[in-house]
Amino acid sequence: MQPNENLVINEEGLVPYNIPVYRVTKNDMLNLNIVTTPKGDAAQFYSALNAPPPNTVNSAGASSNFNSVQGDGGNANFYFNGLKVDSKGDINIMGIGFVKAEGRTIEDITTEIQNRVNENFLDGKSEVRLNTDGITYYLLGDVETVGISGEKKTHKNTLTLTEALAINGGLNRTVDRTNIIIHRKLPEGIKIAKVDLTREDVMNSPYYWVQNGDEILLNTRAKNLNGLGKDPIQTITTGVSVITTALSVYLILTRL
Repeated sequence: MQPNENLVINEEGLVPYNIPVYRVTKNDMLNLNIVTTPKGDAAQFYSALNAPPPNTVNSAGASSNFNSVQGDGGNANFYFNGLKVDSKGDINIMGIGFVKAEGRTIEDITTEIQNRVNENFLDGKSEVRLNTDGITYYLLGDVETVGISGEKKTHKNTLTLTEALAINGGLNRTVDRTNIIIHRKLPEGIKIAKVDLTREDVMNSPYYWVQNGDEILLNTRAKNLNGLGKDPIQTITTGVSVITTALSVYLILTRL
């Protein structure tokens, strides 16, 4: 990142956060836990899927426990046991019914579910915990470590683009840092954005913050598509090798 006069900083000299709030879309998978007091049984009351496996109930009460089984994309237990946002944008919770989810934040949905739960349990005797399966994103393109492309997952509240790249081994020198493409899933459709990582003001962009479902496309610089090397030194080395090989073949043939 190079200094840029368009970088916005506040009166304290800090770059303000511009973290977009994630809004649920159709086909999202959500994880619902309903925690109660030891004598309460809200989890099993509302859905068997929310009940804890045997021998996992502690003094905090009942809660679900999904194992993190990864397959070829996604979490299998999360997929089969989680709440799916249907084609109408709703989630269906046994004992509560349909709750509108599409276009809403996790916090808004959690508040509505909590209010519905409080109709059957005393206020303060239960707690609704609703989450996505972390931040799932996808890296496609030329990265430093072999085999690093594909589905990635991080269990953090926030994740920057530079953090995501650092976690996955950093950028190969052939990547065009001025032309990083982000495909962002929104309730209205897919937004395509271009990010220039060589500009310091990228930190002001909402696309600097990775959101659940983001696809990060790393393009190769045009001059690196000649296949002769990742950088000028490698290109020169490859060229010298080709010339040396050609001269060797020529000398062999002329001596025959």
